[in-house]
Amino acid sequence: MMSKPRILLFADWFEPGYKAGGPIRSCVHFVHRMKDRYTVYVITTDRDLNDTVPYKGIVADKWVDYEQDVKVFYCSPLQLSWQNIRAQVQHIQPEFIYLNSMFSKYFTIYPLVMARFGKINAKIVLAPRGMLRESALQFKATKKKIYLQVFRKLGLHRRIHFHATDKTEENDIQKHFGKDMYLTVVSNFPGLLDKYPGTLEKKVNELSIVFIGRLHPVKGLDFLLKCVASLQGKISITIIGNAEDESYTAQCMDIAGKFPSNILVQFAGEIPNTHLPAIIAKHHVFALPTKGENFGHAIYEALAAGRPVLISDQTPWRGLNEAQAGWDLPLQQPALFTEVLQLAVAFNQPEYDAWSQGAWQFAKRFVDNVDLKEEYNKLFS
Repeated sequence: MMSKPRILLFADWFEPGYKAGGPIRSCVHFVHRMKDRYTVYVITTDRDLNDTVPYKGIVADKWVDYEQDVKVFYCSPLQLSWQNIRAQVQHIQPEFIYLNSMFSKYFTIYPLVMARFGKINAKIVLAPRGMLRESALQFKATKKKIYLQVFRKLGLHRRIHFHATDKTEENDIQKHFGKDMYLTVVSNFPGLLDKYPGTLEKKVNELSIVFIGRLHPVKGLDFLLKCVASLQGKISITIIGNAEDESYTAQCMDIAGKFPSNILVQFAGEIPNTHLPAIIAKHHVFALPTKGENFGHAIYEALAAGRPVLISDQTPWRGLNEAQAGWDLPLQQPALFTEVLQLAVAFNQPEYDAWSQGAWQFAKRFVDNVDLKEEYNKLFS
């Protein structure tokens, strides 16, 4: 029996990590869906985003079985080196290398420079994971600008098969590297879709909202809180996410601290991904006025849970209102966000049930309408 082709996936964070959000889920879903055709190796760090201690119960600095046909190398800080990364590539001898960051020193730059100087012969696929969006490039802008200039100067972009997850990301890649790039557009793998999970009790003049995302300006929590502040009715909002930007988090807490008594806010902190579906199911609406997502796993998970979503028009999830699945609105019109939230406050049970069904049906149509596994097989061929 012939051995399966090998994919070596580089990612700064992987399960059991969760603090880096969507990119982890993108990699995990990729591994689960591709392992039947490929042997997948994952090299990652041994700790979560901003953590100073490794994951509990994992074995670092050696290849360990994650599941059948999937092995993971949890690299400790001491082993994050050019020599060790090159040694692991030589050990695996992959046919394909899959990079999941635009700017990672160890897990993007090192493999690309190795390829540039003939140390790696594998086909390289790079997924920028939304890092080329204007909303992402504005942070540490000078450093990223210089990096991209050097990237082009070395011609690294000509040795890559770029993986864009939507047309917006395709445009971002072409903006920085030209339109003659080797590029494929294929969406991220979503999580598995179960049957319709049912609705939630909805009383007129009451609304529970959940926000899930890093507490960072790009995710727009401050924007959401300002839109919520004037709502009438009995309102609760649960905020789940890693306080990545402490000053920004303090700013958001200050906004929430001035809310009237009819609006209750809970900053729930970081919660593992495995617990999120149950939390989403307890809320009427998922809200994320993000400045940009190249997929938005939490958005999909809310739709799959039968919960209408309120998001910006800066994600691939469009046409929500027409499908009674939620609202995708321009950030330039914050009054619209407040307006639809007040509309949701007024929903009675039959009205809310219709939007709940609409959300799940929207997720189902997405899953049914794309043969992602075949598209990825083309990408890695």
